[in-house]
Amino acid sequence: MLEDNLSDFSVSYWDSHYGQSKPGWDMGSVSPPIREYIDQLQNKKLRILVPGAGRGWEVKYLFEQGFENTFLLDFSKNAIEQFRLLCPQFPDSNIINDDFFTHNSHYDLVLEQTFFSSLIPGRRINYVQKMHQLLKPDGKLCGLLFNHKFENTEPPFGDTVDIYERLFRNYFQFEHFEIAYNSIKPRAGREIFFLLKKIDL
Repeated sequence: MLEDNLSDFSVSYWDSHYGQSKPGWDMGSVSPPIREYIDQLQNKKLRILVPGAGRGWEVKYLFEQGFENTFLLDFSKNAIEQFRLLCPQFPDSNIINDDFFTHNSHYDLVLEQTFFSSLIPGRRINYVQKMHQLLKPDGKLCGLLFNHKFENTEPPFGDTVDIYERLFRNYFQFEHFEIAYNSIKPRAGREIFFLLKKIDL
């Protein structure tokens, strides 16, 4: 079963994906719900991680808004090279070519934009636990999740609200968890915007 094979979507799979001239899922700009959240942040010294960032539109936007402690993490070299073309001023020291699940550091905020949906369902609890580990005390996880299932054998993978709530509730306090009102048109009504705060275990 797909859920039992944790190596289905490897580095080579994503390098091939980002080797395409127009990789799927790429909106060509920062996601509007995430942009609006970023625009409300006042502390420009926040240490921010965007994992599975792909071409890194959210990273680029953060950097342009003065969040210089922003870090891009992706294990696809092709994705990283494309990000460098889009944002050549971004410091190499803040680009992490690594596997999210083996990465070790601490952040005030992690932004989620389609990374969760790129993982097979069997990885989800590992994702939640790793996010909890990476965040500082009172750190926050913010982003978007698809609110429905796809009939796919490869990413993206979505799910239902109750499944997400069960996944996160033992590790995070729910501060916001609602259908995004400002998604791009093709995703209108199909995305949950969420803001979760790390809880002490």
